Amino acid sequence: MKIGVFVGSFNPVHNGHIKIVNHLLDSYLDKVIIIPTKNYWDKQDLIDLKDRINMLKYFESNSIIIDSKNNNFDYTYQIMDKLSNEYSNDTLYLIIGADNIINFDKWMNYKDLLKYYFLIINRNNIDIEHYLKRLGKHNNYIITRELPNINISSTYIRKKIEEKDYKSLEKVLNKKVLKYIIDNTLYREVK
Repeated sequence: MKIGVFVGSFNPVHNGHIKIVNHLLDSYLDKVIIIPTKNYWDKQDLIDLKDRINMLKYFESNSIIIDSKNNNFDYTYQIMDKLSNEYSNDTLYLIIGADNIINFDKWMNYKDLLKYYFLIINRNNIDIEHYLKRLGKHNNYIITRELPNINISSTYIRKKIEEKDYKSLEKVLNKKVLKYIIDNTLYREVK
């Protein structure tokens, strides 16, 4: 089985995230494991992990698994190593955006991640092959070129929530996610 691993803050999960997952399931993968992380990127505005997991659960299905047990690792290589043991008979694909490949060599133990397959979401006309060659990675990746550029910013979403401009969020957030945010008064003190 081909399993994608989508690690991120999902702060909050938006329609762009789900569009990517559904496209990858339609075109490349059998399952996607979504892993919201604790704060290893030192983001200052992350809401509680429990709330991010709860919002992601609205999208859980037979093909989409919301992981709530591998969230406390500090680094992606630790997550991938753990999952490779759990899914030893499957092929794991690390899902990353093209913007992440630019500084991939700055990731902790990035060379350990090079043993896995990559599914790279093409973005902003970044020359992905250039950066992959720099990493010495030539054959175990897929670049998704057919997915249209998804221009949804979590920062924009949090700002609109703080302003209570919920109408403008109806196109970028699932209705249940927006209701969860409002009902739990999340993202009220955005800096």
